[in-house]
Amino acid sequence: MIDVTLANFETEVIAASAHVPVLVDFWAPWCGPCRTLGPLLEKLEIAYQGRFKLVKIDSDQQQQLAAAFGIRSIPTCVLLIDGQPVDGFAGALPEGQLRAFLDKHLPELAPVPQDEEPEPADLSEEEHLERLLQRLHAEPANDDLRFDCVRHLIAAGQFEQAELALAPALAQIPLQLRFEALSHWLNALLFAATDARGQWPLERFDELIAKDKRDFETRMAKSRLLIALGEWPAALDELLEIIGRDRRWADELARKTYIGLLELMTPPAPKADPALAGKSAGGIELSGKASAPTDPQRELVARYRRRLSMALN
Repeated sequence: MIDVTLANFETEVIAASAHVPVLVDFWAPWCGPCRTLGPLLEKLEIAYQGRFKLVKIDSDQQQQLAAAFGIRSIPTCVLLIDGQPVDGFAGALPEGQLRAFLDKHLPELAPVPQDEEPEPADLSEEEHLERLLQRLHAEPANDDLRFDCVRHLIAAGQFEQAELALAPALAQIPLQLRFEALSHWLNALLFAATDARGQWPLERFDELIAKDKRDFETRMAKSRLLIALGEWPAALDELLEIIGRDRRWADELARKTYIGLLELMTPPAPKADPALAGKSAGGIELSGKASAPTDPQRELVARYRRRLSMALN
């Protein structure tokens, strides 16, 4: 669950809904039914194991967003897929009706083979990758497996195989954000390996940019080299310079690459922590226990999401 404002709405709701359905819960702290519905939704977000993302919008504090969705009463929930509202409901529904609503729209979990042997713990990276490729050959429609396989191929420097494995996913309509993100990472590594500028020192890029702040080709090339070098925050800084000056340049390539990097940088959702039980719909502490420590990587991603929202608004 995440609290959404106008500043992070585009990244946390619109962009995210291209990857996973996003359920937006409009609530207010004074609303009794909201306090009933909120914990149920948070419970279901955990139970559904990543099949949807829950976000909360305080309708009192975010009146512009509430008006944009035509919210007349709270609680009201709206489900977005690929940036578009597809369904919704008003009122504090019981858990059974909430599950029926979600099951009507959410993709089903891929069945886990019961007879599959656990992977040995002492496999080398090469052996692990070979097993992934074998499994993908047997399950070509398994997007989660394809994502893991392409990610490992890229990390191993097997760019040609990565392109081949990624191609079916890039042909999907709609295109999943996570696969688009992999394509931006792969393109950066291919740039560093095949383009003459991939051998430039960073100072050479800076000299050209100093002469023309709007030399977006050079800024983009520098960002790709930084991505290939693993200096992703520095790459995000360079991409943000392009976005701030001309977000539509090259069909919004800088923004798309930026969002892709954030997708790859975002850690997996943590498992439910019993110490955090008792949170209300708006994150109000009911149990009196301390909040979990901040994850530095999540904080880094959140900071760069905020910077993107500020540049776009």
